[in-house]
Amino acid sequence: MTVRRSIATLTFSALVAAAAVTAFAQTPAKPATAAPAQAKPAPAKPAATPTTQKPATAKPATATAKPAPPNPALRTPAKLKDVAPATFRANFETSIGVFVIEVTRAWAPMGADRFYNLVKYGYFDGNRFFRVIPNFMVQFGINGDPKLNAVWSEANIADDPVTQSNKRGFVTFAKRALPNSRSTQVFINFRDNAGLDPQGFAPFGQVVSGMEIVDKINAEHHETPEQGLIQSQGNAYLMKQFPRLDFIKKASLEKAAGTAPPAKQTPAVKPVTPAKK
Repeated sequence: MTVRRSIATLTFSALVAAAAVTAFAQTPAKPATAAPAQAKPAPAKPAATPTTQKPATAKPATATAKPAPPNPALRTPAKLKDVAPATFRANFETSIGVFVIEVTRAWAPMGADRFYNLVKYGYFDGNRFFRVIPNFMVQFGINGDPKLNAVWSEANIADDPVTQSNKRGFVTFAKRALPNSRSTQVFINFRDNAGLDPQGFAPFGQVVSGMEIVDKINAEHHETPEQGLIQSQGNAYLMKQFPRLDFIKKASLEKAAGTAPPAKQTPAVKPVTPAKK
């Protein structure tokens, strides 16, 4: 009787061990919400011969708007070295509303300076929100002009120490799994993502107004748009394949209080010296 119980116990233990091994073997190696990363740009493809296509019945608004030419200063990233103020705000006018990002330079000086220059010189204007993962983050920062992507994709900045956690509404540069690989791609956290902190993702600012707008950004395509194709083809690829993506109409620096020019003052009237009698 004792021998039978022992055999039964061993058999049960073996089944539990086998189940545990199976459970670990089925655990996916890659998490469902991968850390925000920027893909290495794909080599530019030769332009295809245009074909005549029948226009869609309802043309999306994004396809009819002709983008403004980029600021010529953006063609030389090495020259855009303006130092950001200690704090500043950037207004993002998007296809669904306005949100405001407040940057604190002390949090991540290198990231703050790069973001300041990108906003100041109009890099984000026309950019699509190409990677939107609900309950994780929204990513943008690949330009609609392939020529600009070619000069900015490797214009990297040094890493900043992580001094703030990736909380909901905090804004951070994406990067590759390499040191000093941040360039232009930025993401906004939809939730508290403290797991990104030890990976070197250093927040430099936070959304202080319009987070409800950020929450509404179109997430129907998740991670489907291919970063390599966005790099090489720009908005032409996104507008054709993903015409309903939300986008940035214009990003601009908010004027700080007290920076208005002083009012013109009326010169004081010089007193008239009475004539001597």
